[in-house]
Amino acid sequence: DGILHHQENVDLLPANIELSALEVTMGNVMSREMIMKEYIDAIRCRYDYILIDCPPSLSLLTLNALTASDRLIIPVQAQFLAMRGMAKLMQVVHKVQQRLNSDLSIAGGLITQYDGRKNLNKSVSELVQETFQGKVFSTHIRNAITLAEAPTQGQDIFHYAPKSAGAEDYEKVCNELLTEIK
Repeated sequence: DGILHHQENVDLLPANIELSALEVTMGNVMSREMIMKEYIDAIRCRYDYILIDCPPSLSLLTLNALTASDRLIIPVQAQFLAMRGMAKLMQVVHKVQQRLNSDLSIAGGLITQYDGRKNLNKSVSELVQETFQGKVFSTHIRNAITLAEAPTQGQDIFHYAPKSAGAEDYEKVCNELLTEIK
């Protein structure tokens, strides 16, 4: 089963080493881009929300996640190099919408590692706004050391540093998303 049941009424299904081999075995399977959707559809009624975290690559697993999802949050580091793959990602998203999942919509671009004092970060923010045609979360995730420290302690930011800028920013993003969903 592999699902971890957390006391705060959250279930987690963490990745493991077998996941890296899955993509190789999916290579010859018919309708391979629909595999995750079938699993998600089977459990969807048990959950209010299902979040799928993907690596920053356009792999078969990412394609499966796009096919299984209703909304897409696209994290973008506030650096110009992070913008280089956005055009390709948007092409893939449009193809998925046309061919595999017409229900997929972009909830928004999420700017991370943001420092409002840096002109470069402000320029990237404007470029992200343009790329996603205004579909960008108004909250930017500020560059905060606590966000890097929390996972090293095996904790989320809300338990590790609940009063930090990182916790504040992620709470605001969650509220934006919930408002958009409702």
